[in-house]
Amino acid sequence: MIYTVTFNPALDYIVRLDAMEVGGTNRVTYEQVLAGGKGINVSIVLGNMGQKSTALGFVAGFTGEEIKRQLLEKNVDFDFIQLPQGFTRINAKIKADVETEVNGQGPNISESKREELLKQLDTLKEGDTLVLAGSIPNTLPDDMYEKIMERLQGKGIRIVVDATKKLLLNVLKYKPFLIKPNNHELGDMFGVKLKSDEEIVEYAKKLQDQGAQNVLVSMGGDGAILLDETGKSHKCAAPKGTLVNSVGAGDSMVAGFLTGLNESGGDFEKAFYMGVACGSASAFSENLATREEVDALLRTIS
Repeated sequence: MIYTVTFNPALDYIVRLDAMEVGGTNRVTYEQVLAGGKGINVSIVLGNMGQKSTALGFVAGFTGEEIKRQLLEKNVDFDFIQLPQGFTRINAKIKADVETEVNGQGPNISESKREELLKQLDTLKEGDTLVLAGSIPNTLPDDMYEKIMERLQGKGIRIVVDATKKLLLNVLKYKPFLIKPNNHELGDMFGVKLKSDEEIVEYAKKLQDQGAQNVLVSMGGDGAILLDETGKSHKCAAPKGTLVNSVGAGDSMVAGFLTGLNESGGDFEKAFYMGVACGSASAFSENLATREEVDALLRTIS
């Protein structure tokens, strides 16, 4: 079974308008409200790809109820911990002549609720996959990822981590099964600007040397690179298409990789291609990737 954890889910209020007038009244030409958060995105795309998963994390208030309603509608299983006060945050994503985001703060997570999540994770079994994705809210310890991975060490659970800089570097000692930085994040970790595929492979290998088993580096319109646990590197150019919405593309790549790995019986190259197709399908759509969209793109790259 695949489990995803989203510490700070959100309802994403996505709007489009011709131009953004700061200080004035702006009327949108398009709007939608989507359940969001990196782990939730992974679970939704896994469901679209025919893979079962369970979304874990914290929800609160009327916005938390809407997230659960949307996941029920998409037949995505969840076992969220309900917080007694506050409400799950709302993130406004404004797409005009420039893109602007206003992200909410989220509810308070008490120590007792944090322990409740840890006890949930204690029930995971050998062969399960756990996806830890996104930032850690300020009401949780900064080392929450480390606490979880230390607690689960030795249980045979594949752990995927999609986080930035310090969060990611600090968990490498626990040998995560897969990490997914983008090329800019990879460079930031080492204080360099990566200018070639060879440099990306070189620095991805440094992350492997520190403990990561598989390193999947997304590169936006330039495609992606995978350095797998056998030491082999794979490169794939991005499929052709028009960028519509980059939100969730990286999460979709993770979901596609796990789907490809399950369907191929562990073939890293096939998983890699599926991940690239899945991430691109989401980037080319207003919503997250569907199986039909992914399969169409997959035929053009593999």
